Amino acid sequence: MTQTASTMDARTWHRPFAGLCAAILLTFVSFGAAVPVLPRLITRDLSGPDLTVGAAFALSAVAALLARPYVGRFAQRGDARAVIAAGAATAALLGPGYACAAALGDTAGTTTLLALRVVMGLAEAAVFTSGSLWVVAIAPEDRRGQLVGWYGLAMWSGWTLGPLLGEALRREHGYNAVWTLHTILPIAAAALALSLTRPDLGTGLASRRLIPRPVIVPGTALALAAVGYSALAGFVVLHLDERDAGGGSLTLAAFGAAYIAVRLLFGRLPDRVGGARIAIACGLLEAAGLLLIAVAQTSWLAILGALIMGAGFTLLYPSLALLIINRSKPEERGAALGAFTSFWDLGLGAAGLLTGAIATTLGYPAVFLAAAASAALAALAGRLSR
Repeated sequence: MTQTASTMDARTWHRPFAGLCAAILLTFVSFGAAVPVLPRLITRDLSGPDLTVGAAFALSAVAALLARPYVGRFAQRGDARAVIAAGAATAALLGPGYACAAALGDTAGTTTLLALRVVMGLAEAAVFTSGSLWVVAIAPEDRRGQLVGWYGLAMWSGWTLGPLLGEALRREHGYNAVWTLHTILPIAAAALALSLTRPDLGTGLASRRLIPRPVIVPGTALALAAVGYSALAGFVVLHLDERDAGGGSLTLAAFGAAYIAVRLLFGRLPDRVGGARIAIACGLLEAAGLLLIAVAQTSWLAILGALIMGAGFTLLYPSLALLIINRSKPEERGAALGAFTSFWDLGLGAAGLLTGAIATTLGYPAVFLAAAASAALAALAGRLSR
C-alpha cells in the first residue's frame, strides 16, 4: 500500500516523516563521524600530504553533485524507500572499507580511501535526494516548505553531531570504534526506511531533463547564498582574531542557534507568505548580517551579525525548494530536487576557492563584503523567481 499527501490526513504523515528524518539523521551522523578522523588517518597513518586530505573531501562532494539529478530520476521511477535503503547500506560498507584502507598502508591505503570517498558521495546523494522526493510526496500542500526545512535540519544535525561523536570515539577507543559506528548507524537507517510505508511518487514517469527549467534561477540563488556560509565557516575566527576581538567560536554558535531556532519556529512562513517573498527577505538578511561581521570591531557586533545572517540563511533553502516543487511537473520533481541540491554543492565548492583567493589578496573583511554582495544577488535571483 502506498500513501500520498492527498490521501493522508493531518495525522498520518507524522510517522513516515519522523521515520524518514530519523533515517537521514542516523546516516549523516555516520558521515559526520568520519570528518575529523580522516585527516589524521591520511596525514599520520598513511603519510599523505594535506593535498590528499582536500582531495578526499572534494571527491565526495563532486560525486554527490554529479549523482543527485540521476538519483532523483531513478527514485522518481521506482521506490524512494528502496533507494534510501540502498544508499544507507552502501554507507555501511564504508566502515569496514576505511578499516581496510588503514591496514593497507601508504600508497594502496590512500588510493583505496580516495575511492571510498567517491562511494560516500554516491551514497549521500542517494539518501538525501530520494528522501527529499519522499518528503514532497507525503507533505500536505500547505506545509511543504516547513517539512522540507525540517527535513534539512535532520541532515544538518547529523553533520553537527557526527564530528563530535567521531572525535570522542577516536580519542577514547581508537579508529575501529569510529568505523564500527559508521557501519551500525547506516544499517539501522536502512532497516528503518524499509519499515515505513512505501511512498507513492505519482505516475512513475521521470523527466529526461537532468536540470529542469524551474531549477535554474532558484538554484543560482542557492549557489550565491553558499558564499556567505563558506565565508563564515572558513574565516570568521581568523577575521575576529586579527582585530583582537575574539569570540569566533561564539559567533559560529550564534549562527547555528539562529539557524535551528528560526527554522523550527518560523518554518511555515514560506508556505504562508510565499517562497519568493521569503527568499528575497532571506537573501537581504544574510547580506545585512555579513556586512555587520565585515565591519565588526567587537565580538558582540559579529555575534549580532551571525544571528541576523543565520535567521535569513536558514529559510532560504526551503523557500527556494518550495518554488521548484510548485513549478515542476510531478515527473520532473526527482530530477529537479536533485539538481537543486547540486547547485548548493557547486556553490559551496566555488565559494571555497573564491573566499580563499579574496582572503589571500584583499584580507578577511573583503571576504565578508564579497559574501554580502553575493547574498544580495541571491535576493535578486529570488526576486526574479517570482
